[in-house]
Order: sequence, then C-alpha cells, then structure tokens
Amino acid sequence: MSEVRLIDSKELDFTVRGGPPGAAYVARALSPEVSPNIGVGFARWEGAEVAWTLLYDEVVFVIEGCFELTANGKKHEVRPGQMLWIPEGTELIYGGHALFGYVVHPGNWKELHGLS
Repeated sequence: MSEVRLIDSKELDFTVRGGPPGAAYVARALSPEVSPNIGVGFARWEGAEVAWTLLYDEVVFVIEGCFELTANGKKHEVRPGQMLWIPEGTELIYGGHALFGYVVHPGNWKELHGLS
C-alpha cells in the first residue's frame, strides 16, 4: 500500500518547457511509478506561449497570477481560486504569468503513446 505524501513545490526540480520569449517551467510531483492513474505537478509560466495537443485529460488550478489558455479560438484567463478542465485532444496554447498546479489522466500517458 502506498503512503500519503506531502509535496512542496519549493522542493521540486523545475525544467524549462518554453520560451524565449518569456519562460515556462514544469515540475512533475507524482511520477507514473507512484501512480499510473494520475500525473500531478506544478508549473510556472513567465510569459511564454507553448502550443500543444493534449494526449490526456487535464485540470489546471491557479495558485497565483493569471494563467492563459487559448483553445478553439477562445482565450481563457484563469485566476487564483479558479480551475480549468481540458479534455484530451484539445489543441491549445498555454500562456500568461502564473504559478499553477495541474493534474493529468492517465498519469502514464507518455508510455501509452510510446513517448517514454
């Protein structure tokens, strides 16, 4: 049986995921080895714009700042206390200036899509 884990974003290693211009950093907090069902992490966006097509369902919840997501021609501005659910297959652009958390399902999406 797995144990309960406390994860502090300040203790994670953030890797660059976008920019310049701007910058984007992501830190995975739960690996597929811990849970193949969900992936959880933190991200810090500093004005970068990153285009991506989701290979999983995703929830983004903003901790500070304003996260921007453009999908299907519509721009969403997400502020602290708000979250977005984004379905698999969505073509999008991440942007804004924010610290946010994310949850993806399935957590082992890279393996399932042959990307690991």
